[in-house]
Amino acid sequence: MPKIDPLEARAALRDVVPVILAIMPFGAVYGTVAIDSGLTMAQTLGLSGIVYAGASQLVALQMIGLSAPVWSIVLVVFALNFRHVLYSASVGRHLSRFTATQKAAAFFLLADPTFGAAEARANGGVLTRSYYFVYGLLLYVFWLVATLAGAVFGSALGDTRALALDFILPAYFLTFLMSFRARPQFWPVVLWSLATSGLVYVTVGSPWHVTIGAFGGILYAALRAPDAPSEAGIAGEGERV
Repeated sequence: MPKIDPLEARAALRDVVPVILAIMPFGAVYGTVAIDSGLTMAQTLGLSGIVYAGASQLVALQMIGLSAPVWSIVLVVFALNFRHVLYSASVGRHLSRFTATQKAAAFFLLADPTFGAAEARANGGVLTRSYYFVYGLLLYVFWLVATLAGAVFGSALGDTRALALDFILPAYFLTFLMSFRARPQFWPVVLWSLATSGLVYVTVGSPWHVTIGAFGGILYAALRAPDAPSEAGIAGEGERV
């Protein structure tokens, strides 16, 4: 286990605390809905611990409630979570100082907020192991804590539909998307991805518009072949952990 850099750990703590406060209600709602859907406590916590993707977990619960076949639930969750493969390809560029074991752990912890924080950190300098693992592990642990709290005390939430998850989830993803708006070609990539996603949604249907829409933006970016970002300014950072 590498030595923790106190400055990097404090930076991670500063960045992750607001995110933890934002995701705790999601985890609590998931825990409540999971128990209401007939899952046991072990199954509820296991889904959070293994899948670790709030939106996909809630979709899976909806399909379980509709008695959908297992293969269709797995397929839908795979389609929704395929964006994590794209996240890994992007964040993997910044993990050159990580060992193979550390990379495997880093990819397991790569949720949406972790991706946004890692890219922002790398864009401003260097992504260190101390920053990444303090951020990622705290987020993971508190997601499990929120799940447990919802499963145990969820009845106090009342009607979970009143929490307006249909609005909160898109706003949540939009917040992370807009944090990259200063990057070159941001708006063309977003608009191309949006057009692709909309076309797939009306022709093929959900949830494939999520993954294929992302590929539409990637294809545009690849065809534009932007110049690689300069490495100036991050030299000398290689010894930070």
